[in-house]
Amino acid sequence: MLIVHVDVHVVADRVEGFLDATRANAAASLTEPGVLRFDVVQDLADPTHVVLVEVYRDDAAAAAHKQTAHYATWRDAVADAMATPRTSVKFAAVTPAEPGRWATDAS
Repeated sequence: MLIVHVDVHVVADRVEGFLDATRANAAASLTEPGVLRFDVVQDLADPTHVVLVEVYRDDAAAAAHKQTAHYATWRDAVADAMATPRTSVKFAAVTPAEPGRWATDAS
């Protein structure tokens, strides 16, 4: 299992458009067989700070996600909305260790 946190800082007047595009990408991502979760969280103290929490069955599923049309649509739609380039950190699950316990109802 692979967990990725994508850290994004959004231009202040582009937050709603960014979130709309990101919601659409998250919903489509959950239809992929290798995606267990795709959560979008927004910083309460700084609404321009958004984190995507992506949980994949494995590295291959993460790579497959980046080949989807919905990912390309999202990437292109939000490129100008980012105040700085997005960053990501990869994690391994400690607990729960079972992939099924990470899965959303849509996955």
